[in-house]
Amino acid sequence: MLIGIIANITKENVSDVVSSFIAELKKQKMEYLLTKTLLEDDNKLKIEIDEDFISDDKDVYEKSDMIISIGGDGTMLSTAYHAQFYDKPVLGLNLGKLGFLAEVDISQTHRIISDIKEEKYEIQHRMIIEGDCDTFTKEKLYAINDLVIDKGGWPKMIELTAWVDGEYVSSFLADGVIIATPIGSTGYSLSTGGPVVSPSARAITICPVSPHSLTMRPLVLSSAQEIVIKADSPHDEVQISCDGQRVYHSPPPVEVKMKKSEKPLKLVHTSLTTYFETLRNKLLWGIDVRKNKNGNSAV
Repeated sequence: MLIGIIANITKENVSDVVSSFIAELKKQKMEYLLTKTLLEDDNKLKIEIDEDFISDDKDVYEKSDMIISIGGDGTMLSTAYHAQFYDKPVLGLNLGKLGFLAEVDISQTHRIISDIKEEKYEIQHRMIIEGDCDTFTKEKLYAINDLVIDKGGWPKMIELTAWVDGEYVSSFLADGVIIATPIGSTGYSLSTGGPVVSPSARAITICPVSPHSLTMRPLVLSSAQEIVIKADSPHDEVQISCDGQRVYHSPPPVEVKMKKSEKPLKLVHTSLTTYFETLRNKLLWGIDVRKNKNGNSAV
């Protein structure tokens, strides 16, 4: 198996982590490809690298059997976005703060490489949202976490109208609206009052951002449904962002059609953790913070 390594070079001590990871791969006699950005002057690896193992990002995605994303959730989202075009599975090694998507901790490097070598993992398919908006770009929009339509630099609310499978749903004033996948339900969507959705669920959520009406609540839809959002604003542009990484601006009114992509994201899942363990440990889901770890009252 050929392992492709993509890392966030802005992370502190990333060269140490990558060097350690490569050393472990060599120890277990596993092949790898390394992106050239990790060999820039400020990111010298503390291990001798054969030039045959150095490649452009495109080649890493194209030739590798599995991609290892080293960084935080942002790095994982960026890596996963590119990997889906090559139909390659991705595993995240967390160097960030939360690491909800990049579920493997750097302290587990030896174990995770052993599991990969022994094929003790499964490939899970996760939903990606794709969108079209011919008014400002011919480029198809892709979102692994969420697609957000909002007011951008305009200080006031914008008018949003939603349709589902061609049926009118509602018109409302808000700062914006979030269209989220189950993976994205624990991100921006959650902070606006959206539900936590199991990643295996076939659902898409619509979450208004600071709506003017208290009756405008999050809506859970089937992933088989098509969503259309029209945004209008007195300002000269409306903002559309995918995973908070690919941002577009369009003069209003703008209409975005969204649906589940036919091509899923492939995530590598090991036995090191489960989804609900991650919810408890990283989001403290269901944990009574008034009690200490022993279950006793903290007051």
